[in-house]
Amino acid sequence: MGKIQIMDEWLSNKIAAGEVVERPASVVKELVENAIDAGSTSIDVFLLEAGLTSIQIIDNGSGMDEEDALISFSRHATSKIHQEHDLFRIRTLGFRGEALASIASVSKMTLITSNGESGTYLELEGGHVATHKPGPLRKGTDITVAQLFFNTPARLKYMKTIQTELGHTIDLMNRLALGNPQIAFRLLHNGQQLLQTNGRGDVQQVLAAIYGVHNAKKMVSFNGESHDYKVSGFVSLPEVTRASKNYMSLFVNGRWVKHYLVQKAIVDAYHTYLPIERFPIVALFIEGDPYLTDVNVHPAKHQIRLSKEPELLKLIEETIREQIRHVIRVPQMEKKEKVAKPATEQLNIWKPAPKLNVEKMNAIVEKLYDVQTVQEQKQLDPIVPEPVPTVIEDSWQPTPMMEANPPEEMTLEEPREVLHDESIKEPFPALEVVGQIHGTYIVAQMEDGFYLIDQHAAQERIKYEFFREKVGQVNPNERQALLLPLTFHYAADEALLLRENRQELEAVGVVLEEFGQSSFVVREHPSWFPKGEEQEIIEDLIEQVLTTKKADVKKMREAAAIMMSCKKSIKANYYLTKEQMETLLQDLRNADNPFTCPHGRPVLIHFTTYEVEKMFKRVM
Repeated sequence: MGKIQIMDEWLSNKIAAGEVVERPASVVKELVENAIDAGSTSIDVFLLEAGLTSIQIIDNGSGMDEEDALISFSRHATSKIHQEHDLFRIRTLGFRGEALASIASVSKMTLITSNGESGTYLELEGGHVATHKPGPLRKGTDITVAQLFFNTPARLKYMKTIQTELGHTIDLMNRLALGNPQIAFRLLHNGQQLLQTNGRGDVQQVLAAIYGVHNAKKMVSFNGESHDYKVSGFVSLPEVTRASKNYMSLFVNGRWVKHYLVQKAIVDAYHTYLPIERFPIVALFIEGDPYLTDVNVHPAKHQIRLSKEPELLKLIEETIREQIRHVIRVPQMEKKEKVAKPATEQLNIWKPAPKLNVEKMNAIVEKLYDVQTVQEQKQLDPIVPEPVPTVIEDSWQPTPMMEANPPEEMTLEEPREVLHDESIKEPFPALEVVGQIHGTYIVAQMEDGFYLIDQHAAQERIKYEFFREKVGQVNPNERQALLLPLTFHYAADEALLLRENRQELEAVGVVLEEFGQSSFVVREHPSWFPKGEEQEIIEDLIEQVLTTKKADVKKMREAAAIMMSCKKSIKANYYLTKEQMETLLQDLRNADNPFTCPHGRPVLIHFTTYEVEKMFKRVM
């Protein structure tokens, strides 16, 4: 008898479960995606002990008849594809036909489903049907997965803590809710509601339910289109950042996927707008012909291959960058909403002077302050401008997402004018220089308050734009010959790489001449290189070629401009005259983006008159 045998179906299902069912979140993903494909408008997910004890999912989709319910637990049973041609036009989230069979093989499942005409009730244990009988006629499906991994103790042993497993499920449900705003989702864990969306089709309302109303108000919409793709979604203002890329959600034809190059394109769109190692909140939706995408790459369908990828990446980067450029604004102190407080009598611990009615005087003073505050506030209230087309429309009326969160409900009812005021690009204000603090920060004022300007960041932005233009315009006539050539020595493999990319270095004005087997000399350099730092700059440019394995001229020019602008800018503890400060602000006003330095840090911060008066208790 031969050694090679065909595995039975039960064993093959358990092996497939090792790929598809990694943790409770994997089960939730497969079952909720099935509910979405069934046309559900309401999906409820109930978890016990992060899903390790029980996962119950109830939807109001199309449901199944008795025959489909029984065959759905067979390996490779699917209603999504029927022939090879269908693989190239997949529009559903599921299509493999492996999920139900794999999940059933490592759990105890209960299925109650109906198409509105007949109902079916099934109980399965380890993939085998234990109970089969008629079920209720409520249209939709109610599926429960209990005792996950009960027959695979090794897999159960390596499950993380309940908090970790629950975190994975919450993250998954957030993505599914973002990708399907037309569906009302609920997620409950041990009876506690963790997520609720209303299913009205408004992505920003889902963002408010996930990230909070405060952050949702600071996100702006964008739209772009090429011959093959359409991109849309929401991105956060540069002032709203996170420490990881996990807050970027990418959807291709409704499917949540992970794609490193798309994330990189988003980060590149924020170039010079965000500090190092800070990332935006993004919900990006890509629509294209299914023939341009290959979703049959990973068992969990997390990864995807895209045709005409460079075209798509360019579209994403340019669309988001253009939107951010239009909505960039001056960072300012957060305004807290005034809350009406009941009048209370202040305890006067000081003994009043004779013949002086203190209560009457206090009433008069308070009345005068109230009148002055109202008048000043009217003068300071900005006129709300017309919204730009890409900013969220007036029709967006947020509604409470979670009934158990009254403060969020109150915030959601705030007027929409606040969003418009925050989302319009501000011109650089006409500032009057007042002075300098610690030789580092310039103090300037105007009618609506005062500004603190970081002098180093301000000049860094000015010089960056100057050097960026210079580096981008390599003129053969603008070269400086060296009296003593600069010599650079590298290992043999590095020298080979430099020879292959020598023309890329020449594009930024650095000409390498071979000087031996693995050495090079530079006899001249662009005249705009800072004096005394020529060798360091050239070494950094060469290092970029060696580390990236290719020479990206655009990035080399950007990096060179940022490096030179930082080195040549005034530093902290350097005192300036008033004329120098005025000149610096005038140059900053002429910059393309005067609000952030090349590293994404703010250049100036606005303190409103109202905030200052609150600090001094002039406004209560």
